[in-house]
Amino acid sequence: MQNNSHTSPNRPLEVLLKLTHMLALIALGGVILVVPVSAHSTELANTKTGSILGTVVDTSDDPIPGATVVLQGPAGDRLTVVTKDDGGFAFHEATSGIAYQMTVTAEGFAEWTSSIAVEPGQENTLADIKLRILAVQRAVTVSYSSKEVAVQQLKAEEQQRILRFIPNPYVVYDPHPEPLTAKMKFELAYKDFTHPVFFVRVGAWAGVQQANDTPKYRQGAIGYGERFGAGLADATTEGLFGNAILPSLLHQDPRYFYQGTGTKWSRARHAMLAAFVCKGDNGASQPNYSTWGGSLIASSISTTYYPDSNRGPGHVFRTFGIGMSLHVVSSLAQEFIFDKFTSRGKH
Repeated sequence: MQNNSHTSPNRPLEVLLKLTHMLALIALGGVILVVPVSAHSTELANTKTGSILGTVVDTSDDPIPGATVVLQGPAGDRLTVVTKDDGGFAFHEATSGIAYQMTVTAEGFAEWTSSIAVEPGQENTLADIKLRILAVQRAVTVSYSSKEVAVQQLKAEEQQRILRFIPNPYVVYDPHPEPLTAKMKFELAYKDFTHPVFFVRVGAWAGVQQANDTPKYRQGAIGYGERFGAGLADATTEGLFGNAILPSLLHQDPRYFYQGTGTKWSRARHAMLAAFVCKGDNGASQPNYSTWGGSLIASSISTTYYPDSNRGPGHVFRTFGIGMSLHVVSSLAQEFIFDKFTSRGKH
């Protein structure tokens, strides 16, 4: 019996077509599945971030390139960009739903800060961020030395005048005086010796001595001239030693320090003690060796040109006593009288 069943020559082709059709269906199904998932992923990503854009300018609306813009998140996350030539900047991956602290800084400008947030998928464009020019702060250090202050104070003292024409430089009215240098002490003494009033004062004292016939020079014009010369030598010697040489060596101040306040008795006591107690260059009170020494030295030297009857230890100590008494009287006059008639210099 003959078998009529046989394999059709088109059978493999049919199988191949069916297989290809099945693969196409599977691929199409994958595409259909993938496309929605991909779209969903993109949509999900967009819901988590947003964009922040802006432009940094100065108060004249000119762009500021190179400015640093920082977004600081509450969790410590930090985003930083630098502005472009047109002053623009952009953050495209700012997390939505949180408050950022934005800080903008640029050299020469004041810092700008603000809080900002972005919604999911939102493009938040800020108005122009204007930076103020930072005010230039110059720290001016005024430095001075006590010497410079002392120079200014001394200039003011040299302008002091009793009745507007009698120099009164050896009185300190400043409540915070600086000590004098040795050079200043000599300069002050020199200006005192060379002022016309100094010679008038010596001449007036020579007239008093002429009237009292002391020292025992002759009377008349010659005797007055001798007394004037002796008085000039006395005043110069005492002033040079008492106001310049000894104060420089002993670091003492030769000036009288006006009190001006307190009871009359306290002021009088201050004035009378000034001949015996002085202020040192260190500001402390000291025995007034300069005044004592100046008066003793001048009295001792005067024995070399005084008449024989006016020489000897008695003359020295008598002249010293008179000199110290005159210092006390002068200080009392400075404290209670001369201050009312003294025009004071300014420094």
